Amino acid sequence: MRQRRLMNQINVVPYIDVMLVLLVIFMVTAPMVQTGNINVPSAAPVAAPLSEAVVIQVDDKGAYSIIRRSGAQPEDVPAVRLQTTLADLLAQNPEQTFLVAAHRSLNYQQVIDVLETARLAGVQKISLQTQSGGSSR
Repeated sequence: MRQRRLMNQINVVPYIDVMLVLLVIFMVTAPMVQTGNINVPSAAPVAAPLSEAVVIQVDDKGAYSIIRRSGAQPEDVPAVRLQTTLADLLAQNPEQTFLVAAHRSLNYQQVIDVLETARLAGVQKISLQTQSGGSSR
């Protein structure tokens, strides 16, 4: 009678099968994961914004004002006139850049509304202004 030899190799095929199944499960469930609240207003220090950029300010009550050039006083703009004001600025300079400076406690939907109004006015170059250095003013 012949004696059986011991097999000294590990069969890794079942482990690979399990890993592939887990990979598929994670790929399917990852987009469904809900994310928590984030605090967006702070960012790392960057170069100063362009001095010719028009700043659209939104205060904590949702009121709009526009600063046309650096150092100028903000001009209050009613919400119903914001789109036409932006369109007038674009008519003067089609390459005009804009910054949206919103108060940190403002509802994020109001910031999106400003961006949508700017898009409807034809604005192509727009950015969000943030505080640099992560300070909480």
